[in-house]
Amino acid sequence: MASLTIRKLDDNVKTYLRLRSAKNRRSVEEEVRVILRELIEGREEPLTPFAVPPAASTAPTPQRTGAPPEASVTLIIGGGIAAYKSLDLIRRLKERRVEVRCVLTKAAQQFVTPLAVSALSHERVYTDLFDPQSEFDAGHIRLARDCDLVVVAPATADLMAKMANGHADDLASAILLATNRKVLLAPAMNPLMWNNAATRRNLAQLQRDGVALIGPNSGEMAEAGEAGIGRMSEAIEIANAAERLLRPPVPRPLAGKRVLITAGPTHEPIDPVRYIANRSSGKQGFAIAAAAQAAGAEVILVSGPVDLDDPQGVTVKHVESARQMLEQVQAALPADIAIFAAAVADWRVANEGDQKLKKTSAGMPPLQLVENPDILATISKLTDKRPPLVIGFAAETEHLIDNAKSKLARKGCDWIVANDVSPATGVMGGDRNTVHLISRKDGEIAVDSWPVMTKEQVAIELVAHIARSATEKPLEPAS
Repeated sequence: MASLTIRKLDDNVKTYLRLRSAKNRRSVEEEVRVILRELIEGREEPLTPFAVPPAASTAPTPQRTGAPPEASVTLIIGGGIAAYKSLDLIRRLKERRVEVRCVLTKAAQQFVTPLAVSALSHERVYTDLFDPQSEFDAGHIRLARDCDLVVVAPATADLMAKMANGHADDLASAILLATNRKVLLAPAMNPLMWNNAATRRNLAQLQRDGVALIGPNSGEMAEAGEAGIGRMSEAIEIANAAERLLRPPVPRPLAGKRVLITAGPTHEPIDPVRYIANRSSGKQGFAIAAAAQAAGAEVILVSGPVDLDDPQGVTVKHVESARQMLEQVQAALPADIAIFAAAVADWRVANEGDQKLKKTSAGMPPLQLVENPDILATISKLTDKRPPLVIGFAAETEHLIDNAKSKLARKGCDWIVANDVSPATGVMGGDRNTVHLISRKDGEIAVDSWPVMTKEQVAIELVAHIARSATEKPLEPAS
């Protein structure tokens, strides 16, 4: 459909269009199309000067699934290679029921396209301060104020300089100058630019102005041979920071509690080069640690080898083998709650080679395996220092519920979180999980099946269950 150009309208009509489009979260041009369609169908209401009619049910709105959004964000994407992370950020925000409207700077369009951003956000993308379609009704003012939060990711040195000094020479900077909403910056730039005196002055001014900050992180840059502080925070970190600003402070039901968590795989050495391991990423255990910390708990996380950043505010003990993990778990006792999410290797080599094992004419050297310590069972069956609530994980590929119930009885723990880790599920190493909580209730084994969630959502739900258990009747002792 061709663009609509509207001129010489009365002030009352302009006001009506502004209010109606703002209420329905559409541009004025889109709203006019809806009105024309309603007129053709004979359903349009009279144009009273300041009345805002209900949203039209026949509007060509993008298809959405799930619950309606609970908050809205204007996302400003700055120019830089880190702009590619903004695509994942849009997805992460929408998972949290946040509506996202995006603004691309001219430089950002060199790295991501408006088409890609629009496809993910399900919204029109804004790029031009002097766009006649949006500026007819002061579009930059609507983008600045018709939202709950403004997020800038990546926030380049140039954008930060414009903000600190009150510039408004493009759409992004005009929005940032005109907004009366909280602003969250996710800086991304070369380490020398980040440490430049001018950037430090601008940052100090922005912080005095009340701007919130997430990152930057330390690591390798896009430029060859460059490393240091300047990497934009990961999308999930930015989404979590945005959610903390959007949602009111939540109760801290685990305040004063000490929570012990294991996560990740273990590596059982065969020789100095090779080891026995599994495909666990540690994402679920790390998410639980972050959720428990957010709920006010003191958290000790004992982690096998993973490629994840340590959760903020959590004490992390890094280990390699099952025996090292058990040693750190025992050292962390006493605890109020113990959650064993690690995928501990069941076996190790009896006689670890001091040197790399070589191929010989006799074939592969024999490897004698011995059983590793059972960390969950060891802690569950303690007579001294046993945590009041011990939770294990059952990662199964068949007969999920039956195997989980058997594990609950065999290990002596209080709850089992069971999940199917068959290759087809994508759980191992993935971002989503489907779990079943197995527990004892009134002398019976109860099964609570949860829907597919992100691992962060599973963690939050598990912590909520733990918090509720503290206010309900005490757990039955493990048999």
